[in-house]
Amino acid sequence: MSPAVQPHALELNAIEVTFRSREERDRSYTAVAATTLQVAAGEFVSVVGPTGCGKSTLLNVAAGLLPATSGEVRVFGERLQGINRRAGYMFQSDALMPWRSAIANVMVGLQYCGLPDAEARAQAQGWLERVGLGGFGDRYPHQLSGGMRKRTALAQTLALDPDIILMDEPFSALDIQTRQLMENEVLDLWAARRKAVLFITHDLDEAIAMSDRVVVLSAGPGTHPIGEFAIDLPRPRDVAEVRSQPRFVELHTQIWAVLRDEVLKGYAQQLKRAA
Repeated sequence: MSPAVQPHALELNAIEVTFRSREERDRSYTAVAATTLQVAAGEFVSVVGPTGCGKSTLLNVAAGLLPATSGEVRVFGERLQGINRRAGYMFQSDALMPWRSAIANVMVGLQYCGLPDAEARAQAQGWLERVGLGGFGDRYPHQLSGGMRKRTALAQTLALDPDIILMDEPFSALDIQTRQLMENEVLDLWAARRKAVLFITHDLDEAIAMSDRVVVLSAGPGTHPIGEFAIDLPRPRDVAEVRSQPRFVELHTQIWAVLRDEVLKGYAQQLKRAA
């Protein structure tokens, strides 16, 4: 008897997202069209595409923050209705509360889940230590560097032990050295627990260095997958060192051949809108 097939951690099936103008009801804009994407349990999948193509829209659908116009989202085989409570979401800009200290920010989700304050604080402290901020729990966001705020936001997301981690260009505002440190930290934490990750980025180097699989989206409107590439680089990886490997260069060339024309299309559309 063959073993039962395990459902994907996250499935986006034939997703379409159309926005309609409030002022002119007959006008609409289809941001995402005919998009099917799966992420297996323990898999790290990155999505790349031109700026403004709809990558974040797709992530918001996966999080249950935005209903799809058509299609369905499944989470471990169950159809998603409402918020995806098995997912943690790390936003492009950190969502830290400025009036709460670092440890209080990490605690907040645990408190909402009903953990007593003492237990929430102990778990939050443990996560701050894992991201290298064990001695900074009493600092407020304005007292932390950009990298420290990102580490706090990462601890805040992972403290809830989500089965799926959604990340929306989380390191795009960081300098290159801090960014590479954060990328390696994320890979180390991911390797320890092997959660399903859907990672949105416009940086192809970052996508290849971190992922098991890279999905390429077309330029909008009606963005959809136009390429999918397995990243067969050995793990564990150092995101700086892996870039010098011949296989990395080969993969970059293959993916960029698909992505390049879409980036040019997206850039031309932005210029047209600005004119």
